[in-house]
Amino acid sequence: MKNTVLVVDDEEMIRELLSSALEQEEYNWFVAANVDEAFEILEKHPVDLVISDIMMPGKSGIDLLRDLKKVDNDIAVLMITGLSDMGTAMQCIHLGADDYISKPFGVNRVMLTAKNLLEKRALILEKKNYQISLEAKVLQQTEQIRYTMNELHDAYHNTLSALVHALDAREKEVGSHSERVMNYCRFLAEKIGIKGTELEQLAKGALLHDIGKIGISDNILLKPGKLDDHEWIEMRKHPIIGHAILSDIHFLKDPIKIILTHHERYDGTGYPNGLKGENIPIGARIFTLIDTLDAMTSDRPYRSALAFDAVIAEVTAHRGTQFDPELADLFLSITRAQWEECAGKRFL
Repeated sequence: MKNTVLVVDDEEMIRELLSSALEQEEYNWFVAANVDEAFEILEKHPVDLVISDIMMPGKSGIDLLRDLKKVDNDIAVLMITGLSDMGTAMQCIHLGADDYISKPFGVNRVMLTAKNLLEKRALILEKKNYQISLEAKVLQQTEQIRYTMNELHDAYHNTLSALVHALDAREKEVGSHSERVMNYCRFLAEKIGIKGTELEQLAKGALLHDIGKIGISDNILLKPGKLDDHEWIEMRKHPIIGHAILSDIHFLKDPIKIILTHHERYDGTGYPNGLKGENIPIGARIFTLIDTLDAMTSDRPYRSALAFDAVIAEVTAHRGTQFDPELADLFLSITRAQWEECAGKRFL
């Protein structure tokens, strides 16, 4: 595709000389006798190179140069003038001119300079187009990666939810105990300012807290009566089993801390490691309160749901022993109506 050159000069002889040379070099070309004519041409035709005189009646070549880049920042510009002072040359370069030639000039030199400027412009445009193309590809790939990651996240979540539902069904839970405690935990955690990724990790830990019960036999897990000492030893292994099952899954490295410690007690009498106080992860300390709330307000195979007042009495009685006292106080400050709204049901 031929390049197009615009010659702007008030001297007809120079316009004819340069247009003849441009035609011989097989360029498309236009000529203008002044700046206003030049902009009329630029509004109608794409131009690759402008060759402009500086000193012209009315608006000067410098005036042209000031506004030219507003029309097309990629236009190459070659300034020609009878003035040979460097101050004018530097002003032109500062305003965006690509090169500068003084009169009298040789036509061959002008054509060679024009050729070089057009080649330079072509390389700049090629690089710019490549950059635009590269950015578009990066954006496309980023969107694809984001989509894939979201799909993967959804697949993980759906898989875990299905697994938890199966576990709840195995224990003959009414509704989904695991999802209820997840929602409760999220609600209480937000009250103490936990948010973002930390909140999501805590919620996953609450959802998966009993995953280790997969490794507990039905004879123990579904026993309608009280467990004997041996059976309790087996049952108390489920936090360790759950931790072991999920420990190789990198994105669950924070939730498994809750899975391992959700039966620890604030006074150090819990299991499996007898952790005490703030050595117990905050998510597990929150969970202990929430598990009590859900266990007591839900129907069990061996009893019906208890009244909400029984939960209040339990938390009050074991504040500082089973439960973190500060979290217990926060728990007790939340109204029954707020807990019911979070649960989506009425308590007794």
